[in-house]
Amino acid sequence: MFGAVGMGAVGVRAVRVGAVRVCAVRMGAVVVLRAWRVCHVLDGSAAMLSAHTLLRMEQEIDAVVRQRIRGLRLAKGWTLDSLAARCFLSPSTLSRIETGHRRVALDQLVPIARALGTSLDQLVEPVGDDDVVIRPDPHSWAGMTMWKLSRDGAPGGVTVAKMRYTPEHRVDPDNLGVHPGREWFTVISGTIRLYLGDRVILVPPGQAAEFSTMVPHGMTAVDGPAEIVSIFDHDGERAHIPG
Repeated sequence: MFGAVGMGAVGVRAVRVGAVRVCAVRMGAVVVLRAWRVCHVLDGSAAMLSAHTLLRMEQEIDAVVRQRIRGLRLAKGWTLDSLAARCFLSPSTLSRIETGHRRVALDQLVPIARALGTSLDQLVEPVGDDDVVIRPDPHSWAGMTMWKLSRDGAPGGVTVAKMRYTPEHRVDPDNLGVHPGREWFTVISGTIRLYLGDRVILVPPGQAAEFSTMVPHGMTAVDGPAEIVSIFDHDGERAHIPG
C-alpha cells in the first residue's frame, strides 16, 4: 500500500473515487484532492466511505503503480541499476517497490515518475472502466465507404479510419486534391492505385504508403473493391472525411 507521507504532521494515502482523489488521513479525517491540491476537508463521520472500501481501492491502485513502474522501466530497456541512478534510490529499494515488498511513498514516486518520463498523475491514475470498444457506423458516398475507428479528440490529433473503395469511385488525374499535412495508409484487401503528383503507384495488400498531402493526390481501387486503414492529421480529416 502507499506509504504514509508527511503533510505537516499528517500522513496521507492517495486513492480515487470517481473523478476525484481521496486521501485517507491519520486522525480520522478525509481530505479530497484534485491534481494533488487540497480542495475540501470533510469530517470522517461524514465521509460516506467505509474503511474497507478505501483500503481495497488503495490496494488496487498500489498494484497498478508497481506494474507501471516495472513496465515503463522495461520498455526503456533499463535495469534496476539504470533507473536507480536516475531517481536517486537504491536498486534494492526499487526492486522491493516493484515486487510489493516495500510500501510506496509519495516522495519516492515523484523522482521515479520524472526519471521514467511520465507524470505523477499518470503514474497513479486508476484503471478506469470506460467502454474501450469503438463501434463505427459506415458512411458512404461516391463509391467509398468510411468507418471512423478513433474517437474525437484522440491523442496526437490524428484520426484513424477504415476506407473501402469500389470501382465506382473515380479520380480525375488532372484535378487531384491538395491540403496541409501528411497521410499514411495500409492496404488490407484489394489493390490501391495511388495518384501522387505525376506518378501512379500500385499499392498491393500488406503494403503501406506515407506522403505529404501538399503533393496532389488521390486514390482508386484496381479491378474490384479495395480496403485500407488510413491515419489522417486534422487537416487530412477535414479534407477526406465528410462532416
